[in-house]
Amino acid sequence: MDSVREQLLILISTPLYVAVIVGEMILSHYRHTKSYTVKDTITNLYLMLLNMGVDLAFRIVYLVIFQWFWVHRIFEFTTPLWYWFWLVVGMDFLYYWLHRVDHFSRFFWAVHVTHHSSEQFNLTVGFRSSVFQPLYRFIYFIPLAAMGFKPADILFIFAACQIWGILVHTEHVNKLGWLEYFLVTPSHHRVHHASNTLYLDKNLGMFLIIWDKMFGTFQAELPEKEYQPLRYGLTKPLEKRDAFHIVFHEWIQIAKDLFSASKPFRSKFWYIFGPPGWSHDGSTLTSDQLRQKERQEKGS
Repeated sequence: MDSVREQLLILISTPLYVAVIVGEMILSHYRHTKSYTVKDTITNLYLMLLNMGVDLAFRIVYLVIFQWFWVHRIFEFTTPLWYWFWLVVGMDFLYYWLHRVDHFSRFFWAVHVTHHSSEQFNLTVGFRSSVFQPLYRFIYFIPLAAMGFKPADILFIFAACQIWGILVHTEHVNKLGWLEYFLVTPSHHRVHHASNTLYLDKNLGMFLIIWDKMFGTFQAELPEKEYQPLRYGLTKPLEKRDAFHIVFHEWIQIAKDLFSASKPFRSKFWYIFGPPGWSHDGSTLTSDQLRQKERQEKGS
């Protein structure tokens, strides 16, 4: 039953992805927005395949762990409606914290940064996966198994929520009215992928935007007359864009910081687990520090 359900999800989502991606490519060409490049699109698909390979190779491990916690579960749901409702809400809530840690701890940012390395923003960027995230992502979802949600259902709902998470990677959908109040929309996610200082590390939800509004990471997309045009990619563009450096460039930089004689030994921990951009001497800045600097410059 579980394998049939997953196959059905793939059968539904695959033609949907093909249709909307082809449609966006045509629209991009018609509007002259240059949303796609061949090299970037191939890179997105390559990283997706790497992520899928890691996930499939490791799946038996985290399924066994989920199964143990489910066998020793705390609750038993008796109403199917509430079971699926709370699974979706719980999944999205825990994903928010996974995503937040990925942005606020450099160790995990080194994994997640691949997803943000594209300077394009289109539907295929949704497939530009954090290659090694499957090795630790399951840890955040263990509470779901402990609360009585079946391991197969956890994987199914995560995959279903990811469909929405991929479809919001587009420049060609404007704000969606009242849906902006509680769903992650393309407008919200454009902010998330922007490298403009005001937008860094904002809008971390996958399906619901309510967590960002509750925990202080929400930022609305502002009109260009109020702020700046959106810029996608990293605050410091990659010098090398080959497949190896896209995946490992931040790990390489962490190693350089660790073995640098100019950096005090007591600061090494923060160069690994502190927020991206942290430095002991202010030579590089975190997103909060960059925002503070921008405010000071505007005020002067």
